[in-house]
Amino acid sequence: MKLGLLLTGLMTLWVAAAAQATTLKLASDIDLLVLDGHKISGSLLKGADGLELDRGQHQLLFRVEKNLEHGHASPPWISPPLIVTFTAQAKSIAITLPAIHTFAQARIFAQHPNFQLRDDQNNLVESQQDRLTATASENFEREMAAYNMQGRTASVPRFAQPHSASSPADNGSLDFASGDFPGGRVLQLWYQQVDSATRQRLVLLMKALRTG
Repeated sequence: MKLGLLLTGLMTLWVAAAAQATTLKLASDIDLLVLDGHKISGSLLKGADGLELDRGQHQLLFRVEKNLEHGHASPPWISPPLIVTFTAQAKSIAITLPAIHTFAQARIFAQHPNFQLRDDQNNLVESQQDRLTATASENFEREMAAYNMQGRTASVPRFAQPHSASSPADNGSLDFASGDFPGGRVLQLWYQQVDSATRQRLVLLMKALRTG
């Protein structure tokens, strides 16, 4: 019974969120690291060709991973971590990259990343772009929190707020992937994408089911 109520509640929330959603299309050579200040798990993204974003401002941290020509026996080339901030309004948005097939092209891109965001009508989406430099570790969530407090080109201070001293319980955090939820990986991926208001409604729904 509770499972049925949970699925009904999730479906209602999903329909409401999807009605005003933008699909971020992800090419296979795009490695998304952080979305709106939150780390994105590679295991959750595995096999997904896009993410549903609510309309409004978003910030991505990503890397480009390519198998370059004459480098089949070498590890993939990985670009520096790249930051882009934009406002989602179209039906879908994709990151478009220049040709990166050789080491020379890869070096040029690493020095001067010239990617673009394009919507479903192939219109250029206005964005602010930057690189994450001098990273002491690969704790990209923490590095982005620091970046967003520095007033840089693509900084969004509000995306640093989840990294304040508040506890996970205060943030209403849920973890479907580690529980016994049917389709837990998909649920967790959806949960990481939705806006804070939808998350809070889901937290309230879960509390009601547990006490009911």
